[in-house]
Amino acid sequence: MIFVNLPVTDLARTDAFYAALGFRRNDRFSDALAVSYAVEENILVMLLTRERFADFVPGQVGDPAQATSVLNCLSAGSREEVDQMVSAAIAAGGKPWMPAQDHGFMYGSSFADPDGNVWEVMWMDPSTVQG
Repeated sequence: MIFVNLPVTDLARTDAFYAALGFRRNDRFSDALAVSYAVEENILVMLLTRERFADFVPGQVGDPAQATSVLNCLSAGSREEVDQMVSAAIAAGGKPWMPAQDHGFMYGSSFADPDGNVWEVMWMDPSTVQG
């Protein structure tokens, strides 16, 4: 399994944001200081209050609203799915991050969640990745 751990400032706002993206909430890994969402069967996003996140790292917790330190990228089944996810994120309180990029065989766009954590969404023509 892959756990993507992200610091957040407002857990209730973050919970509503990720629910609006259509991810499945995982109560097994959620409590008053963290909420977990399954992106795929073996990929979970752990959204932790900044205080809880600090329990896992030495030193200060970075602020994703001030500096990008990670790019999370999700694959999509189509160009339309890319646009739908980015639109849903913006409608739920996220912000556009970088302009969409269209390379013909590959199309992607991106958004930042309400705390500034960046998510890219990318579609690639399946015929270009087959060997």
